[in-house]
Amino acid sequence: MEIFGLGAPELLIILFLLLLFFGKDKLPELANSIGRSVKELKNGFKDGVDDKDTASKKDGGTKSGK
Repeated sequence: MEIFGLGAPELLIILFLLLLFFGKDKLPELANSIGRSVKELKNGFKDGVDDKDTASKKDGGTKSGK
């Protein structure tokens, strides 16, 4: 199992360090915050793509890169 090129031992070390730095009480709050940030980032990318599609439809599908 590899996530971002990291194997299980590396992920366990990172989890241990996070637990050591933030403590068991703050870890769920930190994970929730990161999850909300990722969701907002995805929504921002989606809105950007939707805006680009809308603009290209208004242009008649032509590229106006110049």
